[in-house]
Amino acid sequence: MQNIFLLEDCEQFINRINKLKPNSQPFWGKMSVDQMLAHCNVTYEMVYDNIHPKPNAFFKFILKSFVKKKVVDETPYPKNIRTAPQFIINGNRDFNLEKKRLISYINKTRELGENEFEGKESLSFGKLSAKEWNNMFAKHLDHHFTQFGV
Repeated sequence: MQNIFLLEDCEQFINRINKLKPNSQPFWGKMSVDQMLAHCNVTYEMVYDNIHPKPNAFFKFILKSFVKKKVVDETPYPKNIRTAPQFIINGNRDFNLEKKRLISYINKTRELGENEFEGKESLSFGKLSAKEWNNMFAKHLDHHFTQFGV
């Protein structure tokens, strides 16, 4: 598993982003490349931007009990896995803007570092270790970059 807190690994992710083109096509799934970038940004928006509602106590319990392990462990996501409603991107997005935002979020996360994320509260899953944060970020990016062949 790559480490989102290491410069070399972040540079690899950014190099993969830079290989994407506005007309890149997925090997599976329904998202366009601009929607995929916006979708990847949602994970970071939930950390840095106060624009997504917190799940209610019952839904958070469900997420922590049945979804968390699959999201924060090192097992890669299968193709065509269902996503949470807040991650569904409808309509076209600005490819260059979403690309720039994602690169910025990746750099910000690396600059803040592991210590910033150790025990940090997740909107959906409660407190996570830095390793769990890394797994969540890194495997999500890898899944979608693989989806688009980069």
